[in-house]
Amino acid sequence: MTDPITVADAAHAALAAQAGGAAVGVAAAVDPAGSVHRMLCTAEGGCRGTLGDRALDDLARSHAQRLLADPAAEPHFELVELGGRAWLLYVEAHRSYDHLIIVGAGHIAVPVATLGRLLGFRVTVLDDREEFATGERFPDDVAVYRSDFTVDPFAGVTIDEHSYVALLTRGHRWDFDCLRRLLETGARPRYIGMIGSRRRVRAAFQALLAAGTRRDTLAAIHAPIGIELNAETPEEIAVAIAAELIAVRRGADIESISRRERVLERLLPEATAEEGSDA
Repeated sequence: MTDPITVADAAHAALAAQAGGAAVGVAAAVDPAGSVHRMLCTAEGGCRGTLGDRALDDLARSHAQRLLADPAAEPHFELVELGGRAWLLYVEAHRSYDHLIIVGAGHIAVPVATLGRLLGFRVTVLDDREEFATGERFPDDVAVYRSDFTVDPFAGVTIDEHSYVALLTRGHRWDFDCLRRLLETGARPRYIGMIGSRRRVRAAFQALLAAGTRRDTLAAIHAPIGIELNAETPEEIAVAIAAELIAVRRGADIESISRRERVLERLLPEATAEEGSDA
């Protein structure tokens, strides 16, 4: 017999999923006597625990798989009649939040972090300067860490397909160091965007090509970052960046600055660029 799933077990599984672990479906059922039973399910259909009835377990498993397959699906609630008895069934899904990782804690990073939280991202800010890497400059629910850009800017930060990386550093050297380290990890975040002028982006790309990064890897980077709004103030630039994050998240086809500028193909044509192996 499977061990019962406690409230603590369910909460731990949900929090682990939200922190980047495997997605989980949590099912709870109230039997006719008023007792609560719980079950945890994976997207593949594996389950732990029981709701006290095999037919109810199968129904909950089916609902959990459906919720886990559709990020937009709402939790499921229904009254189930089994053997002339009524059960209350509730099923919800928990998965990793989209994670916005902001590299550089300068004046643009503050409104970007604020908008990121408003858009439902889990937000982490990294900077190598003690006076900038401080939580007092950011909303309370933003994680702020001091990092070493020249050694491992992303030490202790998980980067996966739910990650969005915004490189907002203070100069070309740090753009290059942080982007190179990110590509060297082999991580493939959902989004990489890099701030800077056409000249600054070109310099970073040229250095990365010379270091052996493939052109198709660089072509996937949104640089210069954001959509075209003629933005000037830090807040306006943050809105342009946030708009691009939304477009990538929702699969919208937009006219981004990187698409307009086409730095890689216009300023670093393939015929004159050195190619190497994937970083």
